[in-house]
Amino acid sequence: MKKIIISLLVLSVVACKKNPEKFVNDEVNAKGKTITDSSISSRTKITKDQALKKINEDIIQALKDKNFKKFAEFIHPEKGVRFSMYAFVNPKEDKKFSKADFIRYQPTRTLFTWGTMDGSGDLYRATIHDYLADWVYSKDFATAQVSLNEFQGKGNSLNNVKEIYPNADFTENFMKGSEANSGMDWKCLRLIFEEFQGTYYLIGVVNDQWTI
Repeated sequence: MKKIIISLLVLSVVACKKNPEKFVNDEVNAKGKTITDSSISSRTKITKDQALKKINEDIIQALKDKNFKKFAEFIHPEKGVRFSMYAFVNPKEDKKFSKADFIRYQPTRTLFTWGTMDGSGDLYRATIHDYLADWVYSKDFATAQVSLNEFQGKGNSLNNVKEIYPNADFTENFMKGSEANSGMDWKCLRLIFEEFQGTYYLIGVVNDQWTI
């Protein structure tokens, strides 16, 4: 009889050890009712600020890695994305792509006119790849100071982001200038977002720096 009891105990211990984490994501309340994963998730839903911080980090990393297929995933599915070379957003002249067109042309060597260069007035023409790699990510913005809906970079060009995107949120990735240049060689990258069906998408990419 003792041998039978010992055998049953051993079997029961082994059975418990087979699935030690089976219910690890469940909780039981005071009434003994099981609280599921979805219930837990609803209590720990991320805030708007957290969501924007995360998408900003993901986009910056995609730019740093030159992973422009990944970058395309963040483009607004209906509004597309507009690129502005400087702080002043010009809806009539700034280059804008639908998500489909961005995906279509990004791998190609097609040249686009993105705007005019400060000082010389020359047209800036480049492929999507080169514009993103050489102009948009001209500094290592992965190490920048990040702010939400606040401007850190203030130059001598008109900043009309809030007027053009009145219902949007934006992040600013700011790289301060060097002492050797009295701080005037600062640069920043602003990413403009709007919510669509519960998710934030990119609708604008604005570079800013000291202009002549």
